[in-house]
Amino acid sequence: MKASILSFLMAAAAVSGCATKRFVTTGIGEVNKKVDHLSTQVETTQERVRANETRIEETNQRADAGIREAGGTARQAMTKASEAEIAAKGKLIYTVTLSDDKVRFPLNQAEISDDARKLIDDVVEPLKSKNRGVYLEIEGHTDSTGPEEFNRTLGEQRALAVRNYLHDQVGIALNRMQVISYGAAAPLVDNKTPEHRSQNRRVVIKTLE
Repeated sequence: MKASILSFLMAAAAVSGCATKRFVTTGIGEVNKKVDHLSTQVETTQERVRANETRIEETNQRADAGIREAGGTARQAMTKASEAEIAAKGKLIYTVTLSDDKVRFPLNQAEISDDARKLIDDVVEPLKSKNRGVYLEIEGHTDSTGPEEFNRTLGEQRALAVRNYLHDQVGIALNRMQVISYGAAAPLVDNKTPEHRSQNRRVVIKTLE
């Protein structure tokens, strides 16, 4: 009888041990699955972080390029202004402004009108007749409509139109004239109304000796 009880207890212990091992094995498997799932989530998060870092870097590079371009444009304008001042080597005698309140500089155009030509003749012809050793600094300006580069080009075209007229029709030597474009960077008034914008569309002729 004792032997039977002992055998029963030993068998029960054996069965219990097997069950415990299965439980442990199952528990370890579940843990491994959770670890694998968390690892996948971590890898996905890391990939998203790397993608965001790449986009941020690209954005920074574009911003840096824009800053460099803007700085280059500003430096070009300042260089031209400095060259004009150095070339003048004299004092300002007077200034003539060709703007829409005196002559027409239509929107986005550089041609000078008959009124502008007459005003230029009235100002410059006495200087030419007296053979004054003057120097002309011709500034082109625009209103603020349009991109910066377009305005700078348009301002230069307006100044060149005046310079070419002075050379071709009045006979002023090219080496006595300096052209510079400020675009919309130096307005007389704000650009909030059509009247103000028309005042800012202008060419300024500075006479120096």
